[in-house]
Amino acid sequence: MSSINTPASETLARHIDMFSERRVLIAGDIQDDFPVNLTAQQVNIHCHMYHHYRRLVKLSKGRVEFSLVPSPELFKHIDTLVYYWPKTKLEAQFQLSALLSQLTLGADIFIVGENRSGVRSVENFLDSFGHINKIDSARRCSLYHFQAETQLTFDLDKWWQSYSLPNGIAVSALPGVFSASHLDLGSELLLEALLANPELVTGRVLDLGCGAGVLSAVIGQKKPAINLNLTDVNAAALAASNATLIKNNLKGRVFASDVFSDSDGKYDLIISNPPFHDGKETNYAAAQTLISEAKKHLNPTGSLCIVANSFLPYAEWLGKAFTHHQLLLKTNKFKVYLAN
Repeated sequence: MSSINTPASETLARHIDMFSERRVLIAGDIQDDFPVNLTAQQVNIHCHMYHHYRRLVKLSKGRVEFSLVPSPELFKHIDTLVYYWPKTKLEAQFQLSALLSQLTLGADIFIVGENRSGVRSVENFLDSFGHINKIDSARRCSLYHFQAETQLTFDLDKWWQSYSLPNGIAVSALPGVFSASHLDLGSELLLEALLANPELVTGRVLDLGCGAGVLSAVIGQKKPAINLNLTDVNAAALAASNATLIKNNLKGRVFASDVFSDSDGKYDLIISNPPFHDGKETNYAAAQTLISEAKKHLNPTGSLCIVANSFLPYAEWLGKAFTHHQLLLKTNKFKVYLAN
């Protein structure tokens, strides 16, 4: 997260005076400090990404919450919602449905986002719930104003997606979760490497950036005695991983952590398909932190096993952080590295 305003926040800032007398809830794909710098009667913030929450909760004077679905307390006295459109339409529809189901009728709603993320589709999505107007277009972003005339209904059960792997593992997921509809090729290659080297999968295992929990479910099925620990920054991913474990009768600890921020103790194996995007933007910070700090969180004989797109400079980073690292598997697109 940056202290420099994103294009979406710069678009909002052009209308900053209209918020001074409002009680505002800010939610969605927040990427900067604009929410805590907004002058208003009240500013509450809902984060679905834990790394954003950790920064904003330290800076904000209002209520800041990290959760899958915002709690009723966030909406007390609120008369305005400002929503940052995320990278996918389905994720936006999921989050907006959860927000608008609790927002008071007649409240003002401002929706801002980059055009490349599909923010224009909000015109059709909310058309039947009230009149929506585009009030600004700047920095390749659009800003919409909408007044809720009908309350949206929200049923979390209806948003779950599921699929099965050839080995019988059942995967549960929600919009915005990595590997939500199918197993991605990178994770598939990482699993192939782990299953071909079963001696690596032992003791206390950390699945960092767990997504829908696929990696942990597969290795947990193969080796029931291991101690599974799954972490992610995305509230939807944490809910999905927990559901995947339950569906496959597996036990594991699922918790929010910004890389190693909330991790405790040491591990015998750390596995990851590290993200290199934050929203639509390329961001290597999480992957660099994972590689540079992993050694501190491994037992003396522990290993780090990660998969990466072939063009990423992970080998160079691993060489600086570890005494030994090697290439376990590769394809034209992906490479699996082992470091210890």
